[in-house]
Amino acid sequence: MTVRGARERPASWKSLTSRMKRRWLLPFIAFEWIWDWTAYLLSCWSFLEVLDYLGRFSILVAVIFYFTESGNRIKQKHYQAWQVINTAQGKGGSGGRIEALQELNADGVPLVGVDVSSAFLQGLKLERANLLRADFSAADVRRSDLRSADFTNANLHFANLRESYLENTSFQSADMTNADLWGCDLTGATLDDADISGADLRFADLKNIRWKQLKKVAGANIAGVKDAPEGFVDWALKNGAVQMP
Repeated sequence: MTVRGARERPASWKSLTSRMKRRWLLPFIAFEWIWDWTAYLLSCWSFLEVLDYLGRFSILVAVIFYFTESGNRIKQKHYQAWQVINTAQGKGGSGGRIEALQELNADGVPLVGVDVSSAFLQGLKLERANLLRADFSAADVRRSDLRSADFTNANLHFANLRESYLENTSFQSADMTNADLWGCDLTGATLDDADISGADLRFADLKNIRWKQLKKVAGANIAGVKDAPEGFVDWALKNGAVQMP
């Protein structure tokens, strides 16, 4: 904050030049003397001080409006993200959906029922996302981070989840038929009432998965699965799963 004090009245030109010993300095002294008097006269003008206070007040008002309007800006940002997702619905490619989905999830917005079928979304990061009833059918989400996401009742038919991080992810009642889960980390994943018929589970990490209420496993390829829970492989093979390297 600027502290204003009374400015000292400059010396008169006569008294200033009377003390001058080097006359060649006269132009420089004159230049400085003019500005000293200009500054002094302006400091006596109350109008300028009022303008200074008004300037500071306008900054305060702008800051207040910035924070009071923050909610509307967030809503507008979310609206634009949903517009990107919905406009590209049913189309291939990314179309900005990766950034839009991640932005919404980062702000805690539920992605319930989102339709990204057939989209190219490799490297998607939606940790802890709420994806109930989402449609990821035929989507390419290879090497994605979907840890602790909730895919309950989601459609993952023919989805490519190869080498994705799916620890503690819930696939309860999800349609995972013919999904590509090659090399995925499914540690702690929930598969209650899920249909994984025809899914490719080769080399997937199945440590601590919840599988005893699996709906269907016929045709699923479980060759090379790692850390499978006790009894899972035998049960899966008896119910139509295969081991084809």
